[in-house]
Amino acid sequence: MINNKKELFIKCEDAVNDKIDKYEKELDMIRESMEANDVKTDYDEDNKGQLLNDFEKYAARLNEAREMKEKLESIDREHYSETVDFGSVVETQDHYYYVSVPVGEVELEDGSTVFTISTEAPIYEHLKGKKAGDSFSFNNNEFKIVNVH
Repeated sequence: MINNKKELFIKCEDAVNDKIDKYEKELDMIRESMEANDVKTDYDEDNKGQLLNDFEKYAARLNEAREMKEKLESIDREHYSETVDFGSVVETQDHYYYVSVPVGEVELEDGSTVFTISTEAPIYEHLKGKKAGDSFSFNNNEFKIVNVH
């Protein structure tokens, strides 16, 4: 049983902040490399092109992580609904799901594991609007919703 949605939210927030920090550091390192290449007169154009590609890739990832943070912050931390929607913790007979942002598996202090999913996740389409006692099929497996928190 998920007793502490606040802990779950904080763990997700920490994971998103870690992603943001990681991508900002990568971008800083690429900027430094690009500046070092600009100082040289005999820099390799292929290397500079790769640095630009990497810069664009990490800039896009940073933007996605910032959008995840915004979406996460829009969750009402006191959220309660009898039906599954954004902000719900869904308990099935086998797993817990937190409909928020996709940061993967989160382990809580009580030892329970929660899969964080977004509203764009394929499984969410099967969960959306369901309530305790409802069942759904996903990937050829049958799940029963035990509780919605």
